[in-house]
Amino acid sequence: MGQSPGRPCLPAVTPGPRRVAFRRGTRRHFHHPHRREVVDAAVLASLEFAVEALDVEVLVVLGHESCGAVKAAAAVALDGAEVPTGHQRTIVEQIMPSILSAKSAGSILLSIFEHAHAEAIRSKIMGISPVIKGCGQGVVRPRFIAAHYSLADGSIDYLSVEGV
Repeated sequence: MGQSPGRPCLPAVTPGPRRVAFRRGTRRHFHHPHRREVVDAAVLASLEFAVEALDVEVLVVLGHESCGAVKAAAAVALDGAEVPTGHQRTIVEQIMPSILSAKSAGSILLSIFEHAHAEAIRSKIMGISPVIKGCGQGVVRPRFIAAHYSLADGSIDYLSVEGV
């Protein structure tokens, strides 16, 4: 029996959203156990595999409420907090452009920064992966969604969708 997921999910740190987002439907989802909504070569390879080899229906970048990584990046970018040391620095540095972009558009709320970063990751993947950007040409194209999960009430806000 081979793999046949229908929905790859790139969640942040909280495992709950994945269960809520994919508890309906008949197809399993492909869960890439990635954290902090940061894109690297391994993440791209896994998502490209899911698109090319597994014919997935939906790709999801799933951010969540009260994200500690986004909060840390906002503290560095906006409040002058010290940049973390070690590999945590990489996470903060990759999230900071989303914070600064949302701030330049007039946003000051952590929730808006979380939304902006989920959308930025979806856009970044579309921009740097020709496999995902061109997926489904000539056939049904998978949807690529940026979403945000509320820890308070379990709801999911769908922020942007490509390929519908």
